[in-house]
Amino acid sequence: MTIVVDQFSANLFNQYRSRWTGGLRRLSDEGLVSSNGYQTHGLTETCPGHSTVLTGVHPAQTGIPSNDWIDPTTGEEVYCLAAPGNTLAHGRNSDNGPVGPDNIRASSLGDWLKDQRPGSRVFAVSGKDRGAINLAGHRPDGAYWFTDDFGLTTYVEPGQSAPARLAAVDAFNAEFRRRQATTPHAWTYSQPQCRALEARWEINGKTLHSKLPPAKDDFDSSPGLDEETLEAAIYLIDTQNLGQGQTTDLLGVSLSATDRIGHAYGTQGPEMCEQMHRLDQALGQFLSRLDTISGGAVVVLTADHGGSDFVERLAQRGSPHAHRIDSAPLAAVNASLRQRFGLDASPLQSGSSGLIVADKAHKTLPEPLRSQIIEAALPMLQTLPDIVFVEARDRLLTDPLPDSEQPEILTLRERMRLSAVDERSPDIIMVRAANVTGGGRVGGNIAGHGTPWDYDRRVPILFWKPGASAQERFLPIRTVDIAPTLAKVIGIKASPVSGRALPLWN
Repeated sequence: MTIVVDQFSANLFNQYRSRWTGGLRRLSDEGLVSSNGYQTHGLTETCPGHSTVLTGVHPAQTGIPSNDWIDPTTGEEVYCLAAPGNTLAHGRNSDNGPVGPDNIRASSLGDWLKDQRPGSRVFAVSGKDRGAINLAGHRPDGAYWFTDDFGLTTYVEPGQSAPARLAAVDAFNAEFRRRQATTPHAWTYSQPQCRALEARWEINGKTLHSKLPPAKDDFDSSPGLDEETLEAAIYLIDTQNLGQGQTTDLLGVSLSATDRIGHAYGTQGPEMCEQMHRLDQALGQFLSRLDTISGGAVVVLTADHGGSDFVERLAQRGSPHAHRIDSAPLAAVNASLRQRFGLDASPLQSGSSGLIVADKAHKTLPEPLRSQIIEAALPMLQTLPDIVFVEARDRLLTDPLPDSEQPEILTLRERMRLSAVDERSPDIIMVRAANVTGGGRVGGNIAGHGTPWDYDRRVPILFWKPGASAQERFLPIRTVDIAPTLAKVIGIKASPVSGRALPLWN
């Protein structure tokens, strides 16, 4: 059993650890705990972070550098799990379009299990497609995620039947829709200390009223999303008899609400406080169900990345360096490059963790012009305020992959190398100073992640099974250590990985 809590930083784990009374308390008190775990790479987003957990390799090897990238030949944005040949089982379009595991270049624990123990079953469930698909691997029995007003959906490959792909969750979906229609999930002040965090904040000229949202606020950005995801996980355990047969089964659960709440409201307000307590209680009910599985269960809980609070609150609470970046200096660089190379459009355009060198249609410029622009741009970009690292992707890719066994001492360059993927990473990779961010809109995203700084890289890693002895691990371990460790516990052979199998319980 693998549980990934989206945007669950080690800082957040430590902040709330003493307050929990449910499942997170059980995992903390009864499990093997490392509050000093690491996502070792530099671009800490959801898709690459999830891709490391059950593959045992870094994003540079999974081929997933970010949540999306620009196709250099077409100029089109490519979603990390785009699979144009597939369809979606619920028969509707989604923001990400058709999806599947096609872009993932590494095999995962579920694939190893299927190869070596054909009777094993592999399922995953999440609030997001990229949470479920990354954990399920290439050949799962089911990878499900929530979609608005429908329930759980999945991808359908050519030749497959959509009704057949959804048959395992049809009854759950019917009950989910009934619950949403009659008793929708609501925000509630379950803990008095959460109400004390209410405040008003000015963000980019708009006021954020930091308090619990209205009772019927968006399900996808509320604690109800994780509660329903865990209900779906229990449903799969019960209906598929997972862990109750003659071989080992794998269930991946990715909990998306912490991430969506963190983006919309930050991490230090009443909204996140409520989420931490509700998640703790929902996990308590889930672990109680695992206690009854006849074949026993082993659980690992971690995160795809960490996160920080919105910079206005950080600045008021003792971090005056935290601020939103000004885009004017980059515009000046583009103006200089247009003049120098006789261009009629700005050649540097946003590309996830950096900049692409492209025309108006986002198609890459031809050589040698592309390389000439990159070499001219690098020294100018290095002088911009708040920019602490700039390098051409192609040059960074000539570096060997660093040894990441001591993730806390990796250099900034080494962290970004572990995220770099040819043709998918931007032409110029850039890093801002810590707690410096761009954009931000009340009613949209006001806080985020994605940086190589430790508040985004450090995550909790907890191993647990009923009746095992508790233990704290002092030195860092990594998310890439999880897959080989679970493979050793299960008794199967892992593919070549960057992580190592950790000794667990004696």
